[in-house]
Amino acid sequence: MSQKNILIVDDDESLLDIASRALSKAGFHTARASDFEQLEALVDSYKPDLVLMDVHMPELFGDDVAVILRDSRGIKAPIYLYSSLDSAELASRAAEAQLDGYISKNEGISHLVTRVSEILGGD
Repeated sequence: MSQKNILIVDDDESLLDIASRALSKAGFHTARASDFEQLEALVDSYKPDLVLMDVHMPELFGDDVAVILRDSRGIKAPIYLYSSLDSAELASRAAEAQLDGYISKNEGISHLVTRVSEILGGD
């Protein structure tokens, strides 16, 4: 099976490093964006199988960006909010934006890898 592509969008560079390394070690290919400009540059060239979107971004809320990716940029991949907000708020934001779900940063990096593996079929 081919390697799955994950786009991680977060303004916290250290978290981007940790998440990217952990997912790469688990066999995924990752691309990262820490702001809307970097995301715009990646959207046309990188075809993600999954998008992980932080909620608190400098320019726009991540759930708003996710809607733009779906509606204006034609991203078909599942989009999950990835944030340290409490689970109830994450669930509400994801549902309101009609996203595929959420992954809590509070659960730790091993939970992230497990959930991504589940979402993408776990091969």
